[in-house]
Amino acid sequence: MPRTRTVERSRLVPHTIDGTTHLVLDRYKEDVPLPPRDWDRIVLGTVTGAAAVIGVASIVWSTASIGSLLALVVPLAVAAYAAALVFDLVWLSCMALEWLARYDQERAVLPRRAGYVALGIAMGAVGTHGWISGEFAIGCVAATVSGLAKVLWTVVLRHHAKPLDAFTQQWVDAERAKAGGRLAMVSVRRELTRAEQAVAAERAAISGTDSGELPETPDDESETPDDESEQPSATGPMTIADAVRTALSCGISDPEMVLRYVRQVADANVKEESVLRTLRMERKTA
Repeated sequence: MPRTRTVERSRLVPHTIDGTTHLVLDRYKEDVPLPPRDWDRIVLGTVTGAAAVIGVASIVWSTASIGSLLALVVPLAVAAYAAALVFDLVWLSCMALEWLARYDQERAVLPRRAGYVALGIAMGAVGTHGWISGEFAIGCVAATVSGLAKVLWTVVLRHHAKPLDAFTQQWVDAERAKAGGRLAMVSVRRELTRAEQAVAAERAAISGTDSGELPETPDDESETPDDESEQPSATGPMTIADAVRTALSCGISDPEMVLRYVRQVADANVKEESVLRTLRMERKTA
């Protein structure tokens, strides 16, 4: 007899009272068959869990062994065991990167090779501890703990890996390159914007270096005498605080240049004390 489970369902049914009919909600229970057990998935999940437990045991064992080795030359035992923890964490981290690249075999090659190198160093350190302790054979056996954990994880990853065919892999690479290009352009546009703002602020500050005047246009030359120049408006589109913040964000920190920039874009008659006070406040809050 197939296994079943009870589920609650609902449906609309007509219900009539005094000749008036409405659709009402009728809730009822129904037994539905359960799908057969997916033993492949259960076994793979069990093996993955066992590999995780073995990985933790490998970290504990290697850390204890290598930490004892390093403690011979390091006065602080905590530092020795913290450094010993690195040996197994490196190759386990490479295994994690290999897992992330399970759909791209080319990207998985580098973390796989780096993991083997890190594993060899960790096993060598464990074996060295046994040799120094006078038990070289036991040290060699102890070193195989990390090796067995690595082998098991490699087999598990091979079962989880889903290699793509050549055409699909090329399509994925093209989409990844397109997304990466858009992401890179965000940083490039931000950099270009900062550079353009710095150039604009520098030009505005330099244009008022001699007399704080705005450059004349051809129309202004024909309408005003040569010895007169047009002064900037007393009020600009920016407040004094905004102008100071803009100058600082563009890399202008010299008080005199900041003052000229504020007079150029905010208030031509602003007092120097006001600008300096605002500049100090902005630097404190930065």
